[in-house]
Amino acid sequence: MNIPSELKYTKDHEWVKIEGDVATVGITDFAQGELGDIVYVEVETLDETLDKDEVFGTVEAVKTVSDLFLPLTGEIIEFNEALEDAPEEVNSDPYGKGWMIKIKISDASQVDALLSDADYKELIGA
Repeated sequence: MNIPSELKYTKDHEWVKIEGDVATVGITDFAQGELGDIVYVEVETLDETLDKDEVFGTVEAVKTVSDLFLPLTGEIIEFNEALEDAPEEVNSDPYGKGWMIKIKISDASQVDALLSDADYKELIGA
């Protein structure tokens, strides 16, 4: 299972890549494996400012629909529109082409509460 060490993670199985005051967010390799074949990603919160842990969208797999939770308070400034035509990218490349949103971070101190790769491995028993 792929858990890149340069990323941060949440207990809700999202990964976060911090670049200055912008965070790129997607779901982890573990999460996409648990969900199975992803058929649709919906994010209707573009250009909205949401609080940490608020639902920013949903991911639909063949058998289930799961909410996506914002890992950091901020404004959703970009949605990966390629997922509208190719949601399977979340399965095949969760840390690359399968990214979901970019957030302009409002409260950088929240980054410290995210999980390290070691913490996330412990959470999922890897």
